[in-house]
Amino acid sequence: MQTPVRSRSGGRAARRALRSAPDFTMLPGINNRIPTCEILNASQIEGIDAASMDILENVGVVFRDKIALADWTRAGAKVVGDRIYPDRGLIRQLIASIPERFTYHARDPLKNIPFGGNRALFVPMTGAPYLRDLDDVRRNQTLDDLAMFHKLSHMLPALHSSAHHIVEPYDHAISQRHLRITYSSMKYSDKTFMGMTTSPKNAEDVIDMCRILFGADFLEDHAVVTGNCNGNSPLVWDETMLGAMRAFSRANQPVLCSPFVLGGANTPASVAASVAQLNAEALSALAYTQIIRRGAPAIYGHYLSTVSMKSGAPMAGTPEISLMNFMIGQLARHYGVPWRSSASLGGAKTFDAQAGYESATTLSALMHAGANYIWHAAGWNEAGMHCSVAKFIVDAEQCAMAHRMASGVNFDDFDEALSAVPDVGPGGHYLGHPHTQENFQSAFFMPQMFDNNAVEQWAAEGSIETPERALRHAKKLLSEYQEPVLDIAVDEVLRDYIARREREIPAADELNQSY
Repeated sequence: MQTPVRSRSGGRAARRALRSAPDFTMLPGINNRIPTCEILNASQIEGIDAASMDILENVGVVFRDKIALADWTRAGAKVVGDRIYPDRGLIRQLIASIPERFTYHARDPLKNIPFGGNRALFVPMTGAPYLRDLDDVRRNQTLDDLAMFHKLSHMLPALHSSAHHIVEPYDHAISQRHLRITYSSMKYSDKTFMGMTTSPKNAEDVIDMCRILFGADFLEDHAVVTGNCNGNSPLVWDETMLGAMRAFSRANQPVLCSPFVLGGANTPASVAASVAQLNAEALSALAYTQIIRRGAPAIYGHYLSTVSMKSGAPMAGTPEISLMNFMIGQLARHYGVPWRSSASLGGAKTFDAQAGYESATTLSALMHAGANYIWHAAGWNEAGMHCSVAKFIVDAEQCAMAHRMASGVNFDDFDEALSAVPDVGPGGHYLGHPHTQENFQSAFFMPQMFDNNAVEQWAAEGSIETPERALRHAKKLLSEYQEPVLDIAVDEVLRDYIARREREIPAADELNQSY
């Protein structure tokens, strides 16, 4: 009997099915091969550094925290009242011990992320008091809405973190909210995540929960969670942020030292002078992490916005923000520390052209600036007042495109591809060539959220615009979500910890009454 002829790999139908099957595999951490945009020359870097050091030595920085002031005094800084005046030698000595590179460890070790140098990661937005939901309705949100975003973060390949409070769960007491937020980050995704720093004790709770998840000793020499501490520009660090910073740094966990810049409002109305002030603020916090624990990972952070001189409203996507990111990237590399910035920012009230332009401008600048911790990379809209599900999906695809661009040109099949040229010859086309058939899926990025068909085909398919296409995709993703299994014993200990802490933390009358 003659053996039936079988199609290779199951035939065309099998290959088509394979192409259409969902693939939620996380992309590796970014290995950015794009040459960084170096807009400052050596003398300009030295000038900004000198100006920042002069601010530290002669203007000083307020540390509104008795413990921090005592720490600075022991370290040898001049302290007058609540203001520190560290000399440049002390600052340089302290920041020299910050590791330039380390690895973020995830619940799934396959999702660990090398970090620092030219290695980077994309992190969703956080802190939105509203969302635009799966029906594009702007409203308050619940813990279930937060879980939805953590599930989407888990499934979208270009997002490397589930962050923390992407949206605020208003159905939970403020004082206890950090526990449920942290648990949601841990449960619905096995990627790395962020930890709440809304109070020193909340930060300690996060560290305790991380020790339960990863093991009590694991945190001693493994980075698993990121804390963010915002400075109050100009030149103030408050007790809440400094206490949270101590909780993370003592546990050897990375902390973002982030001055909150509204250019022209809390900094001078000058790009270069704003960066000099921001740099002084960031350096003072970075140095303090090393007083807390020498060698603890720390990240040069900031939140950048310029202020409209017409209305006082913050603006995103402006040329000055891109210029400041280029400058800060150079300064961070000058000091040998990794740095954070914010991508995909915008002030638009809906997911419209303004939202797209502002976000694309900012994201592109960050990739060329060489940022490491690329936060607020998905969902941000209305100056951070809401997280849009539709924009979350499209932003994540933009991150995937940026990831592809950062990977550089692939020369692996250069000779093989060139061999197709004489095969096709003048006047032919490559669509049917074997090399094209084998490589068409990987050769060029094909966005799912954009429609590049003829207008007639677009109309025949319902004239679907990008926001609706993204919402449909989000619903499809959620229908296919599979929870990454959390060890039963670990889950039980986490739940017991949350239950105990919720009994200990007063919650009466703290539910948000606007919900």
